[in-house]
Amino acid sequence: MKSILILWAVLCSGIYAAELKKADCMDSATTQTAMNQCAASNLEVANDELNTVYQGIRRKYKQDAVFLAKMKIAQLAWIKFRDVQIDMYYPHRDEDEYYGSALPMCIQLEVTNMTLERIKTLNKWLSGSEEGDVCSGSIEANS
Repeated sequence: MKSILILWAVLCSGIYAAELKKADCMDSATTQTAMNQCAASNLEVANDELNTVYQGIRRKYKQDAVFLAKMKIAQLAWIKFRDVQIDMYYPHRDEDEYYGSALPMCIQLEVTNMTLERIKTLNKWLSGSEEGDVCSGSIEANS
């Protein structure tokens, strides 16, 4: 239980650090190129955090092969959803100059936001459910 709470605090601090970095970086960027680079950096931080959470779940639930297989399918489906969601936001992104030079930044900011939401969703499997929650499904109860 204590190790889960510590892990939860570390993960939350990582998300908070990513949010702080995003704010600091965007506040100081003065050119579109700098803003694009900042957005790319923030997306990289979010992706690293997502991978950390995913691997943490894999370690925690290593004895449940069925769950791990289903989680992998769900994660691959989420990645497809994320990508088609971006296509919906920017359907003409393959057309030069349609959205302008801010497009890389805009796409990366949206993907970062979606990734941070996915991290929140997946963290449920690390933080655990309330003892007696009969609807927690595959989420292990806190001990």
